[in-house]
Amino acid sequence: MKLDDLIPTLRTQGYAVLDADAVAQAIGCDLAELMALNPQWNNLPLDTYMKDGGRYRRRRHSCFRVDADSVTQVAHRAHWQPLEYNALHGGMQRWFEPILSALLESPAWGKLLKWLAKVSSARSVAQPWFVEAHQFRIDTTDGIGRPTPEGAHRDGVDFVAVFLVDRHGIKGGETRVFEADGPSGQRFTLSQSWSLLLLEDARVIHESTPIQPLAQHGYRDTLVVTLRSGAFQGEPA
Repeated sequence: MKLDDLIPTLRTQGYAVLDADAVAQAIGCDLAELMALNPQWNNLPLDTYMKDGGRYRRRRHSCFRVDADSVTQVAHRAHWQPLEYNALHGGMQRWFEPILSALLESPAWGKLLKWLAKVSSARSVAQPWFVEAHQFRIDTTDGIGRPTPEGAHRDGVDFVAVFLVDRHGIKGGETRVFEADGPSGQRFTLSQSWSLLLLEDARVIHESTPIQPLAQHGYRDTLVVTLRSGAFQGEPA
């Protein structure tokens, strides 16, 4: 899909997919700058909150407030979702280790968040966006890895951006996107490093199928960025 078609496609179907070259063009950096970030996924701590007992997910998490021309990292906070959006891990405060400065201080990082905020404002109303960023590595330590153990879901935000950072030695990991209030759906596999799936969260539900190993150490790395208006999603007072 051409970059010029992004907003019309979001308006029509509630999600859009961009290849890596279009992502780099949109952000305003060279694709090599994005690829240079990939090693930052090699030192993610184990997610210790997995209710299925799995050891296949590693992650870091940080939060930001993004205005049109500024990105401000906020005080480290827990990731929280209500049960209606995450039946497996909702209703609990999950404190993950923050994203490291080596990633956050890269020139591409601020450009990426500003561009996502710009696109979100173009589909909504220009405003500050409350942004949560998640680094994920799903691996085959348990023989199978589940990118979305909660199943097909929404996230309780306004927009969700899923960047495929890398995939190695695996099969599976198919992305599925369905209308939240209708029968239509699409199935495809993100395979290109720094390709992007952008979702309007109220209009679609999404999931990724499990991964299985083709090599001794298989994994799928993603960067998931959510944008929410008004405030961060947090436990009700």
